[in-house]
Amino acid sequence: MNASQQEQSVGIVKPERYHFDDALTLRSGKVLASFDLMVETYGELNAERSNAVLICHALSGDHHAAGYHSENDSKPGWWDSCIGPGKAIDTNKFFVVCLNNLGGCAGSTGPTSINPETGKHYGPDFPIVTVRDWVKSQVMLADRLGIEKWAAVVGGSLGGMQVLRWTISYPERLDHAVVIAAAPKLSAQNIAFNEVARHSITSDPNFHGGYYLEHGTTPKQGLKLARMVGHITYLSDSAMRAKFGKDLSHFGANFGRDLRSGTLSFGYNVDFEVESYLRYQGERFSENFDANTYLLMTKALDYFDPSVDYGGDLSKAFANSDCKFMLMSFSTDWRFPPERSREIVEHLLQAKRQVTYLEIEADAGHDAFLLPIPRYIRAFSAYMNRIHRELTANAS
Repeated sequence: MNASQQEQSVGIVKPERYHFDDALTLRSGKVLASFDLMVETYGELNAERSNAVLICHALSGDHHAAGYHSENDSKPGWWDSCIGPGKAIDTNKFFVVCLNNLGGCAGSTGPTSINPETGKHYGPDFPIVTVRDWVKSQVMLADRLGIEKWAAVVGGSLGGMQVLRWTISYPERLDHAVVIAAAPKLSAQNIAFNEVARHSITSDPNFHGGYYLEHGTTPKQGLKLARMVGHITYLSDSAMRAKFGKDLSHFGANFGRDLRSGTLSFGYNVDFEVESYLRYQGERFSENFDANTYLLMTKALDYFDPSVDYGGDLSKAFANSDCKFMLMSFSTDWRFPPERSREIVEHLLQAKRQVTYLEIEADAGHDAFLLPIPRYIRAFSAYMNRIHRELTANAS
């Protein structure tokens, strides 16, 4: 981290582990007698405790959303482009909280934690958790921090689904909901992608029924393949063409088919740059993420459907939501395309909720919500500034 990077970020941050001895009953009926949550915070909580913003992470995210863990870090937190001084979520104005969800593998209680009943890793015995369970644990964290109401709850993708659940289960505890690149529930195609990813993990010879840590191994090849499949869905065709293809626009084409060495191998080697890229992404992910956590997170995605308690009518689910909503989607996102956000907007309007919606032209696909795309950042910043103005007006 150089001086310029530090100046533009929240700087060096230190995660904190919060332990909860209160039992948490999960949607499945199983109970966690106690648990830990790994948390990072940025900015300062004001005297009224009214400027707190909760960040909900997506499938492979964690608590480290912004800043650096040491002077030697070359890469900041996963949403550093949006969180920090002068950024969309301005830490000069807001107290920002981000946690690693239950079932994660970055410090919160999950499959890699020790099960107090057995003295061994939970592994596959860690119970399935849902979005509803995550939000319950986030409420417990808010209580511990002394935050009665969030100025905003913010999240993209699976994080956006958590935001929606906040508005339904705890409508009195947030003023604004910012939902980015999300969906009201998964399509059959999305569930199919998740099943392929899970099957690649569970069929790895080193999976051992999920007890791989007890065997001193990991299902690395399966996890690598799962990430490769997932990563394809996070990008768009145009993003791949831009990343992996020479500019052939004078011929009316850019196919994204750059050869890695300039010649074909006429074998089953890595011939194309996109193949090399996917293998690198899979390899890196397999070294840093737990396979059982990946299975659990994808199941939480599959199970999410807030309309299930309201006869399948999502508008009824939002009937008691008191907050204002901001939704954003991206034109080339085919994992959670704009029509899924518009579906949410339509139900919010039927429920007579206050909603702002923006569809952003962007070539980056689903990953666009993580990137500093100018129109996206301008809109995001404007909405967060609106929240801050409301806080200032209410305090005066």
